[in-house]
Amino acid sequence: MKTDKTSKYVLVLAEKAKEASRKLSLVSGTERGAVLLKMAEAILSKQDFIARENEKDLKEAKKKNYAKALVERLVLNEKRIKEMAESLREISRLSDPLGKVLENYKRPNGLSINKVSVPIGVIGIIYESRPNVTSDCVGLCLKSGNAVILKGGKEALFSNKAIFGVLRDALKGTGIPEDAIQLIPSSDRKGLEEMLKLVDLVDLIVPRGGESLIKFVADNSRIPVVKHYKGICHVYVSDKADVKMAEEICFNSKVQRPGVCNAMETMLVHKNIADSFMPSMIKRFIASGVELRGCALTRKLFKEIKKKATEQDWYEEYLDLILSVKIVDSTDEAIGHINKYSSHHSDSIVTEDKNEAQKFLDSVDSACVYWNASTRFTDGYQFGLGAEVGISTDKLHVRGPMGLEGLTTYKYEIYGTGQVRT
Repeated sequence: MKTDKTSKYVLVLAEKAKEASRKLSLVSGTERGAVLLKMAEAILSKQDFIARENEKDLKEAKKKNYAKALVERLVLNEKRIKEMAESLREISRLSDPLGKVLENYKRPNGLSINKVSVPIGVIGIIYESRPNVTSDCVGLCLKSGNAVILKGGKEALFSNKAIFGVLRDALKGTGIPEDAIQLIPSSDRKGLEEMLKLVDLVDLIVPRGGESLIKFVADNSRIPVVKHYKGICHVYVSDKADVKMAEEICFNSKVQRPGVCNAMETMLVHKNIADSFMPSMIKRFIASGVELRGCALTRKLFKEIKKKATEQDWYEEYLDLILSVKIVDSTDEAIGHINKYSSHHSDSIVTEDKNEAQKFLDSVDSACVYWNASTRFTDGYQFGLGAEVGISTDKLHVRGPMGLEGLTTYKYEIYGTGQVRT
């Protein structure tokens, strides 16, 4: 598609989305929920078609020798397709986030003021590799009364188009206008560049993907951006930890699904527990194919760890079976390391000491901080949000898994009886 044609195409698409968002804001919560159930059934009835289209993307990925972690995120097997449908059902069951009176008060002059939750309007969502994001984001945006413009990555082009087509067909005959969901189908960044200029039509941009994509969007958007930045997640094993619990949490945080943003990338271990915790943990990691990179003391004490962790490693989001390991002298040192190198996504402490845990929770400046639990729970579905459009590492206007509430704003409704200002 030529530049001028792309520009016109994206402009018209955004204009349609804006008009649809105004109509969508008047659709009842009951009807919005019912439409999501219809979409879930459509996904299941078309799962063979979706799987065939996904196979096209997988063949292309293998041909282009994409990274193993990216290919893993790209796969839509029967389990993941069913999970897409269940996510839509879960979102449909959530309470309506719109029309809630967040605050109500009366002024001395008799004015009654309500602060009421409303949709943001049109949300642009840019994402890479994971095609299930298509259905999650459509579900969350429609449930929260927002129109959505999707721009997936070229590596999932066939899958995204297939899922989008199934969902859009499901809108036929409902109270939700079909134009409330839009997809920019181009495989290059030109369509994205054009969308990022449409400040009068698109109200919010949510990018989720690799560091280069996030930086590109943040640097080029004229529209407010909520960033789903990289996940450099830590687990700190205190000298007051239950050793068996610590081993299970660390193993799950790294190995259960290493190619995602809430997987552990650095393990910090207190020096006093290193002898009792590390030998079994190291053996288990190595047996599972994890490449370990250690600080100087770690490598001195445990000869199995042959690779040195460099300064760059502490900043690295591997998204793979690679783990940096550091032995620390104190909880304060662990907190300091996390606050310096973390991407402020998800970090965990394993300890039996309540006061130590609370100090960690209060001091670590991340969107999600855990006590005695895996970082892998940072997820909209796991948090009871149905799904998420992203996991925000920003502080405004939403932080952590961005579900329905994060897709709303508010307005003031003021009721008077003839008051005039003097």
